[in-house]
Amino acid sequence: MSLFDRKSTGRHAPAELVPTVEDLADARAHFGGKPGCNAVVMTMGALHEGHATLIRAARERVGQDGFVVVTVFVNPLQFGAGEDLDRYPRTLDADLELAFANGASVVFAPSADEVYPGGQPQVRITAGPMGDLLEGASRPGHFDGVLTVVAKLLHLTRPDLAFFGQKDAQQLAVIRRMARDLNFPVEIVGVPTVRETDGLALSSRNRYLSDRERHTALALSRALFAARDRLAAQEALHARAVALPGAQGRAETRAEALSRLGEARAAADAHAVAQAAEGGGAEAVRAAARAVLDEAAKADPPLVLDYLALIDPAGFTEVEDGHRGEAILAVAARVGTTRLIDNIPLTFGATQGAAT
Repeated sequence: MSLFDRKSTGRHAPAELVPTVEDLADARAHFGGKPGCNAVVMTMGALHEGHATLIRAARERVGQDGFVVVTVFVNPLQFGAGEDLDRYPRTLDADLELAFANGASVVFAPSADEVYPGGQPQVRITAGPMGDLLEGASRPGHFDGVLTVVAKLLHLTRPDLAFFGQKDAQQLAVIRRMARDLNFPVEIVGVPTVRETDGLALSSRNRYLSDRERHTALALSRALFAARDRLAAQEALHARAVALPGAQGRAETRAEALSRLGEARAAADAHAVAQAAEGGGAEAVRAAARAVLDEAAKADPPLVLDYLALIDPAGFTEVEDGHRGEAILAVAARVGTTRLIDNIPLTFGATQGAAT
């Protein structure tokens, strides 16, 4: 008799814990949703409100009769030498409570031996060139480990939809690329970053920060917001400039038009904004973020920057100053012994079409 033969007849009576591949298959056989209504949320445990948001998003998409699997597995393949595999928090009881409270049908929490019987796999998926950039450069092999376990969990859970947070923007990008390149029959759904009230992106690693370290760490989100605000001001100013009579020509004419607005900030920004009106502005956005991070580097304790990158989401390569369209501003840094990442989506040229 399977684990689920002993459960109540309620369609989603939770099993409390699904520890084996066999039990997972039984769960899907008994509770699986109709085609198009099966979802997975993959986690490494230590669940918080960010994970809860993913689970709720999955439940909303598949409906009350759908099937939502939450996986809890600390994947050893994605931890490099000297990283915090042993330190990574394990809070399974609390994870089960949060998962079921937010709409999970079952929680698949296997052991390493269950996922990798016979030891770590000899055949793995490589993330390719995208996996060598940014996080991949800082953590060689990390994305190969991520993709290998994601591919395996997709095979085991067989979802129609898989939900991942946008906070891990590069991870989301390589997973989407894997699904597209290898024809996985699944829709990869990105869910916006969830932040704490002070702006810090939710992460299981935030618990490692002391009060003083947390104060320093807030520079990550402040830098991103400063860049976002700089872009918004830049877009608004050049939209106004090109709308002025006689300002439809060369960049210098637009700069003169900005100066004629009679605003101190417009005059000060005239040259940079006029360049942005011709398709520039990326470097000004980077500079706004960098100024905040440079100041945080002088704090006690200091923020030690790993990277600040304004990248094209398609390939995670740096955008040039004339970039138009979608971009992601990503940052990674250490505060004390804790490494944190964050990012924010940006759109260059959002107002230009309306202004010209």
